[in-house]
Amino acid sequence: MSTRPERANSAKGPVEDRVQPEFRNLGGPGGTGPAASAPGGFRHGIRAFRHRDYRIFFFGALASNTGNWLQNLAVPFVLFELTGKSLWVGLAGFAQFIPSFLLGPLGGSLADRVDRRHLLLVTQFLMAVAAFLLWGVWVIGWRNPFLILAITALTGIFSGLMIPAWQAFVPSLVPKADLASAITLNSTQFNASRALGPALAGALLATAGAGAAFFLNGVSFVAVIGGLWVVRARPGDKRPPSTQGVIEGFRSAISYMRDRTGIRLSVMAAMLVAFFGNPITQFTVVFADQVYGAGPRVLGLLAAAVGIGAVLVAPILTSWDTRLPRSALVRWGLPVYALAVIAFGLAPNWPLGLTALLFVGAGFLAVIATTNTAVQLIVADAMRGRVMSARVMGFTLAFPLGSLIQGILADMLGPQTTVVASGTILLGFAVYLASKPVLLAHLDRDDDTPDRVRHH
Repeated sequence: MSTRPERANSAKGPVEDRVQPEFRNLGGPGGTGPAASAPGGFRHGIRAFRHRDYRIFFFGALASNTGNWLQNLAVPFVLFELTGKSLWVGLAGFAQFIPSFLLGPLGGSLADRVDRRHLLLVTQFLMAVAAFLLWGVWVIGWRNPFLILAITALTGIFSGLMIPAWQAFVPSLVPKADLASAITLNSTQFNASRALGPALAGALLATAGAGAAFFLNGVSFVAVIGGLWVVRARPGDKRPPSTQGVIEGFRSAISYMRDRTGIRLSVMAAMLVAFFGNPITQFTVVFADQVYGAGPRVLGLLAAAVGIGAVLVAPILTSWDTRLPRSALVRWGLPVYALAVIAFGLAPNWPLGLTALLFVGAGFLAVIATTNTAVQLIVADAMRGRVMSARVMGFTLAFPLGSLIQGILADMLGPQTTVVASGTILLGFAVYLASKPVLLAHLDRDDDTPDRVRHH
């Protein structure tokens, strides 16, 4: 835990110190803070690629996540085709993410107790087995929606054990100076796969069928398992394993987060996005059929648009991470995201809907990557796995609940009304946060000193 002297004890006073980081980081002519001379540009943004292990990890993850998004679109598509109900689209998200939420404390504890790379290898192998199981039951004709949900839930179980270790493993591949680049690039590869996977899924669903999508998802795990097999954590990043039990460790993580506003705010922002906005990725299935009267190819384009929008904005986030304060990115990114969700709900045809989804993706990356970076820069490595598991738990609880509730409302009120209402509520939260610069400034911290010590 950091014991460096507090800036709040300077002549500026504690309140000004809490607000000032947002303005210190604004570079440009006449700037006096670090950002005035901070490096920027594309080469600076991709500096994490200088490290061999990170490059291997990045491209292996890109291939595997592309396969995951094949399945993430194919599962709600086949469930909607089998049942004709939006509720089943929501249940797909519920089955995938609720197990991750329930297993979050165990996943976080394991991430701080065992070798993270070994844990990732085991869980990725088990997820590959589940992917091939889904392919197997589909090709032999066992096309029962309950069975598909059960296998989706099995994937969610292994994912819940994996995600905290995945999030905590990324910082061990690069030095701290390159951490912001590594995290943003990691979010970029996730969203690039979010563009590639659905586009490929749309083509496969229209031609070869869902079985091909399920099979390719299983094959894609070869890339990430192979990458994890050869990468190694940096020698200087070894940590003593946690000796706390699962429940005790989770309680210590909650207590740790309670004392650090930047982490709590990051978790809250991610949960807002997950509950009110993220279900839109699965509702493209409903919109393509009920609103636009389009087929699988248009569905693939709509689902890919979210990832494309994120990839398009990624160079700004990676190239100027030292000049754009995280507080400002969230202040503006969250309202843009909410307005884009509303615009998608109002779009009368798929070209306008696709355009709105590009902005949905841009806003999503700005908020999620930025808040993830904030947590990773604040948290101490000894607590990283458990804190990241708490963040993941918040997201994986909010997303399936949002999907389920919006699925029910879409059957009752219509998908467009449901999406517009969700986006409007999210916009209200975004405006509220934008009016609290002192609160948002906590996102700009880069040490894990508790608030009560920092503001003393």
